[in-house]
Amino acid sequence: MSDASFNASTARAAHRPDEAGFGDYFALLKPRVMSLVVFTALVGLVAAPVPVHPFIGFCAILFIAIGGGASGALNMWWDADIDQVMKRTKKRPIPAGKVEAGEALAVGLGLSGLSVMMLALATNVFAGAFLAFTIFFYVVVYTMWLKRTTPQNIVIGGAAGAFPPVIGWIAATGDMSVEPWLMFALTFMWTPPHFWALALFMRSDYDDAGVPMLTVTHGRRATRVHILVYTVLLALLALGTAFSDIGGPIYLAVALVLNALFLLGAIRIWRRDEADSEADNFKTERKFFKLSLLYLFLHFGAILAEALLRPYGLGGWG
Repeated sequence: MSDASFNASTARAAHRPDEAGFGDYFALLKPRVMSLVVFTALVGLVAAPVPVHPFIGFCAILFIAIGGGASGALNMWWDADIDQVMKRTKKRPIPAGKVEAGEALAVGLGLSGLSVMMLALATNVFAGAFLAFTIFFYVVVYTMWLKRTTPQNIVIGGAAGAFPPVIGWIAATGDMSVEPWLMFALTFMWTPPHFWALALFMRSDYDDAGVPMLTVTHGRRATRVHILVYTVLLALLALGTAFSDIGGPIYLAVALVLNALFLLGAIRIWRRDEADSEADNFKTERKFFKLSLLYLFLHFGAILAEALLRPYGLGGWG
């Protein structure tokens, strides 16, 4: 092959529309999910009653984020077959043909090992071990087992997404206490109504992929009831947390407003039938889902505000 032919072939290969770029590998890490992991872990670290050096704190959050991203890559590797079927996920790097499944596996395993080892070195072995357990829980317990076998997949599997504030707390203190588990419980109880609301207007995706989401196994009526029940329990938990050591007047004000809105949304979903939903393309359910994103962010933001103001005598109940 002549030099000209070789250069032309190289240029064509370099500009293939399906060739993976940095953005495709970054997408493997589920950056939206990672942002939630980073924020809740940061709140757990800052809310801990132990001062943490800024550099150590930065390293802790960085390695927790990398661990969360590693979990996302391994999830995409295992779920490539159903991601290809679902409209919501078919543009992910593997089903879109941007990244090979083997590459995703290598990225996930490599980043998992790196994040666990570096978090243990930067903070303490307990934090590193807990991050390793979290990755294992999300990838093996949720992704490989629960997701395809039970309608309780989101309920039990939601624990994986609820661990980051506990990891942040352990990174700061080296031990356990009640407070990080309140943050865990807040995320854990929030996860089912959040995802079930999504499942109400994305049911066909789960039907096509054969994922036993509650909407598929028990129908939308039962799902609406479950959303209301979990939202009531979540509201009680969220309001109770206001009177713990991580709560305070700021958190209580935020919790009162948000849980009133969340309960109202859940009641509206419960009252609707399929004809109502189909008529307006699940407008109420979509609105509830968007509110759920704001719900968790603002609750953790209030916990963060209480923690940042506490040294000045302004946070908490004094």
